[in-house]
Formats: sequence, structure tokens, C-alpha cells
Amino acid sequence: MAGEGLLGELIEAFSSLPGIGQKSAERLAYHVLKIPRTEAMRISDAIRRVKDDLRRCAECQDICEEEICSICSDDSRDQSSICVVEQPKDLRALEESGSYLGLYHVLGASFSPLEERGPEQIALKKLIERSEVDEVVEVILATNPDFEGDGTALLVTEALSNAGVTITRLARGLPAGGQIEYMNRSILRDAVQGRSAFENVTGGE
Repeated sequence: MAGEGLLGELIEAFSSLPGIGQKSAERLAYHVLKIPRTEAMRISDAIRRVKDDLRRCAECQDICEEEICSICSDDSRDQSSICVVEQPKDLRALEESGSYLGLYHVLGASFSPLEERGPEQIALKKLIERSEVDEVVEVILATNPDFEGDGTALLVTEALSNAGVTITRLARGLPAGGQIEYMNRSILRDAVQGRSAFENVTGGE
């Protein structure tokens, strides 16, 4: 049976991935059976190397292979601004839009007390240190335009209240409730270019 033995273990492993249901997991497992062993081992080795060789950048907390990522070590980037994102995938989406040429900071999580994600789960301390450097004049909040993203933006704003930097947020051209990683390039470009000073966007007076 497909649910037993080695094949069943592989199907179960695939089905544990986000967005992969039982049927999709079965198709992937049978695909692995069909492809040449060298191709299967290439996939396996890529997974192993990701787990063994990738780390967090010591500066921006993005995922990279070296201690300092290629963006932070690039002197041609605009050193006066830091774009704050929730996850590395958000950074990738903004980079692909070609609309931003400054530095980044990856929080690693959004602020969500209901899910027990507080300030201690967010890389705020390093962001504060980086924002207090003389060259930095603007911090751009690129958190998702949803309830958790708004709460995270407020948390970051409070943390940077004494940093002496201008705080802006991506324009609300981003649809409410959407996720940055799924936005197309033109939407992200317009949002970056139309950013404005950050205020309480939750609707309170």
C-alpha cells in the first residue's frame, strides 16, 4: 500500500510541506521513483546543503551563505535607508521589482500576541543598532498590509522612537490583507515609490 513502508514515508514527508495535499504528495513521490537516481540525489543534496550551509546574515538577518550577505557587503547600495521586511521571501520580491536600491532588515516574524510571537521573536535589537548609525536617515516599513503587519509596523516604530530617523511605510497601493511575496513587480514598484510618513493606519484616532 502507498501509505506503508518507504514510499509511504516519502508521501508523508511531502504532505507535511505547506500547500501540499495528499494527492500532490503522492504525485511527487511517484515522480521521485521515476526520475534517474542522479536527479533524485541532486534534489536530496540541494536540501542537505540548504540545511547545512545557509545562515542568517550578521547584519540584516537575511538568509545567505557567508557571514555578511551580498546586499550588505555591496558598497554601491544606498546606505542611508533600511527597508524592514517580515521574511526573506519579502526581500526577494522587493529585489525582483527593481524598485529599491538600499539596505534591508529581516525581522524573521510578525508581531502576533495571539500566536505567542512577541518582541523577543523579532530581530529588533539589531535593527535599532543599525538605525542609529549616522548614515541611516530613513527606515522603510515593508510589513504586510494586514492586521499582523500593522501591529508589527507600530512595534518597530515605537522601538525606533529615539533613533533619529524618518520612518515611512510602503504606499497603501498594496491590497489590504495581501502578502508582499505574491505581489507583482509593478505593484511593488508603485508601493515603494509612493511611500509616505508612517502613522497609525489601524483606524484609531
